[in-house]
Amino acid sequence: MAGKANELAGKAKQAAGDATDNNSLRAKGAAQEAKGGAQQAKGKLTDAVKGAVDKT
Repeated sequence: MAGKANELAGKAKQAAGDATDNNSLRAKGAAQEAKGGAQQAKGKLTDAVKGAVDKT
């Protein structure tokens, strides 16, 4: 859930950076969006591993 929130917040920051022509805000938004994507990938991997362990 935190991953999705970070992705959305990052996209909003990027949009605000685009609207105000603020490169720093755009970069911060891109980084936050990437962090959210990584968090979601980690969560999916954790769930997959847990599911595989539970089956044994």
